[in-house]
Amino acid sequence: MKSSTVKSNNTTSAKLPFESGFFYGWMMVVIGGMGMFFSGPGQTYSNSVFVESYISNLGMERTTVSTLYSAATLTSGCLLFFVGKLVDRIGRRIMLTLAALLLGIACLFNSFVMGPIMLFIGFFMLRYFGQGSMTLIPNTLVSQWFFKYRGRALSFASLGGLLGAASFPPLINWLLDMYGFENTWRILGAILIIIFAPISYYFVRNRPEDVGLLPDGAVQHSGEHGEESKVLKEDSWTLSEAMRTKAFWFVMICAAIPAMIYTGITFQIFSILGEQGIDRMRTAFVLSLVPLISFGFSLISGFIVERVKVNRMLAATFLLNMAAPIILLFAETYAIVILFAVAWGVAQGFMNIPMNVIWPTYYGRQHLGSIQSITTMAGVIGSALGPIPFGLAYDQFGSYSSILIVSAAIWAVGALLALMAKQPRRVNNSMNDSII
Repeated sequence: MKSSTVKSNNTTSAKLPFESGFFYGWMMVVIGGMGMFFSGPGQTYSNSVFVESYISNLGMERTTVSTLYSAATLTSGCLLFFVGKLVDRIGRRIMLTLAALLLGIACLFNSFVMGPIMLFIGFFMLRYFGQGSMTLIPNTLVSQWFFKYRGRALSFASLGGLLGAASFPPLINWLLDMYGFENTWRILGAILIIIFAPISYYFVRNRPEDVGLLPDGAVQHSGEHGEESKVLKEDSWTLSEAMRTKAFWFVMICAAIPAMIYTGITFQIFSILGEQGIDRMRTAFVLSLVPLISFGFSLISGFIVERVKVNRMLAATFLLNMAAPIILLFAETYAIVILFAVAWGVAQGFMNIPMNVIWPTYYGRQHLGSIQSITTMAGVIGSALGPIPFGLAYDQFGSYSSILIVSAAIWAVGALLALMAKQPRRVNNSMNDSII
């Protein structure tokens, strides 16, 4: 799909890095996907592989490592709104480049950790620049470039995150065996600094309007009721306006739920399956299998969300997610473990896209960085809290059964909240979804 250009008053980064016969927004989808892929060192699926190394090399107890990880994640989540404000102020090109550089430095720092204080700082940097910044910025970047095709664009970009989740656990496990945890972190840091940071700086452009384009490659000369007019007249809410609607708070809770449960299960997955006789290599394979299964269903969800109400699709995905913790209760054979991976992969595949589509759909693009930073913060906080109840449940009851049952119930609550989170509308300059 070729693009028609329009006049732009923005003189910053006003040229594309190369001439193309396709809409440059699809290049932003590629870069966004790469950003989600390279967020891997800051994600739980990578850090969980390092847990045993920290315990053995630093002489720490599992509870100590889990607590430091949760505290660092919680702290990073509470500060993530600074990134959102900077994204809206100075743009995604500079911010994505900085995030890549700082995540690389975080990896290098983690290669030198010698005690709990340094480990907390290392975890904080990994989570702030990896899980937080390198997830927030690519998602808002893709949303800036698409309107009508936002669902499929985000679904294609999300494949980068899925490939990262599939690649990093076995890669890190292999690197740990070959080079030890210090050199493994140094290799990951070098890749981020040498490869992804320069790519971000050279290729990223903040918005289509900055380079004389419109979202989706739309043309400016349309009829009064044309789709392109709808793009140009998109209503954008400020953060304070969005926070006065019920939908904002309901969906923000929905954002915290999958982060909390996914992180809790992922962080303890080696322990959960190890108790039932599943070795570490098979568990690492399960962690890699889940995103591979999610791959196709994430693509499908991107097309579905363009045709149905996004909150209804979100509710349906919450109901699908109830199956995974229930199956995990009975994972006493490897066949059931594979069934768990399939169920979890399908549910995650359908979850990723509506959760990212709903924010620009409900509140527009102009203040998306600030709005989505707050909601991403909820997800980060949820992931910070996730490992704690799993650890407490095991310490209290000697198994994970009770917390897995509670997890299924929480998914049901999320489905109800998603159904109640209807799109807010302005009526005579007021909001018909106001909570005040």
